[in-house]
Amino acid sequence: MMKERFSKLLLGEDMSGYGNGVCNALAISNAITNLCATLFGQIWRLEPLQLEKKVMWRREMEWLLCVSDHIVEFIPSCQTFPDGTKLEVMTSRPRSDLYINLPALRKLDNMLLEILDSFESCEFWYVDQGIVASEAGGSSSFRKPLPSQEDKWWLPVPRLSPGGLSEESRKMLQHKRDSTNQILKAVMAINSATLAEMDIPDSYLEALPKNGKTSLGDLIHRYINNSEQFSPECLLDCLDLSSDNHALEIANRVEASIYIWRRKLIPKQTTNRSNNSKSSWEMVKDFVSDSDKRVQLAADRAETLLLCLKQRFPGLPQTTLDTSKIQHNKDVGKSILESYSRVLESLAFNIVARIDDLLYVDDLSKHSDQLVSISKVGIINAQKSIGIALPISTTTPYKTAFSSPYNIERSPYIESSKHSLHGFGLNRNLVRSSDDSFSSTVKEISGSPSVESSCGLEEAIGP
Repeated sequence: MMKERFSKLLLGEDMSGYGNGVCNALAISNAITNLCATLFGQIWRLEPLQLEKKVMWRREMEWLLCVSDHIVEFIPSCQTFPDGTKLEVMTSRPRSDLYINLPALRKLDNMLLEILDSFESCEFWYVDQGIVASEAGGSSSFRKPLPSQEDKWWLPVPRLSPGGLSEESRKMLQHKRDSTNQILKAVMAINSATLAEMDIPDSYLEALPKNGKTSLGDLIHRYINNSEQFSPECLLDCLDLSSDNHALEIANRVEASIYIWRRKLIPKQTTNRSNNSKSSWEMVKDFVSDSDKRVQLAADRAETLLLCLKQRFPGLPQTTLDTSKIQHNKDVGKSILESYSRVLESLAFNIVARIDDLLYVDDLSKHSDQLVSISKVGIINAQKSIGIALPISTTTPYKTAFSSPYNIERSPYIESSKHSLHGFGLNRNLVRSSDDSFSSTVKEISGSPSVESSCGLEEAIGP
């Protein structure tokens, strides 16, 4: 099996051997993605992972991650000889981003598996929606499917005893949710920082429209450029954000306009279409002429608008730019960090969503007389799980609706109101690797002595 895996990686997934496969970085990314999809799927039950699946996950991830042991950087060090003389020599050590983030991801991985293993001998169980109530153990709690699963008869639904969960069980379940949510924040931060460091593909920049108005449309462009008192929240309230697809489309257009305006300000010879594009922008920001101040202001406002949009929709799928970065990335180390953090994010989010389902059912079982009023208020909306397939498209990143490598959608407790969306998790794509608090967080995670019960994680990374 190991020979087959590495053969596919070396061939770039091109079994013909003609050299038409993908680059090594994308091949490893796809391998990690496919392994997670095979073993975990979309997690519709809170139950321990089968032993053979757990062993396979750890064994094959160890194979795929072993390449990172040979990604090193040289640093100067002082070597002392027996006669007392000292000589400065260059020694190798793991690359700094891998040295900091990879141990943290390994530990977060183990913590998620431990949380799944803890769902044994619980006060709830799952039945298929097609099973009649008499065959479902005679449970009187919540005989109807979850509102999000009414049209998905094949998905299992949770069942509880007539009295619902005990107080102790509910507290323990809430603690596991909080711990998993902290893990989710940590892997999102690592994923966002890794994406921010990836090169911006030339194909993305070449496919951008010629001006910001074409990208944004009349309404957004006029408000950004002509409004004296710019309020991104008011602008978002005027837009159609009824679905994640609409929000993602607006995010893609706003992000494209930011790069359109910045390219007008940065001379062509200094435009670095890579991770240095941000620093290049900062270097020339203070030297633009008065005639360019308007363009600079528009770019700043567009960036603020994008930030507010992602704060309002914390579960927004990756933008076209991030998807394009993943597909064109040549750095194997960054590819490992991005794909590993992405699949752990998928796993953590699905666990949180399933716990939310269970807490929702428990609330209904304890307040069955209020079931009708609750359904009218609409506590829970369309609930889906993260998909983690990484699509490969031959189309340009801007001109078509590009699906994300994984689609995060909010769990019902997150989706209950507009205000609850703010502040949940971390902003996916605007977290920078230079954030000192993020670096200290990862170091604390990787240096913690135990991964049992995830208790120390909340102190490490905060609420």
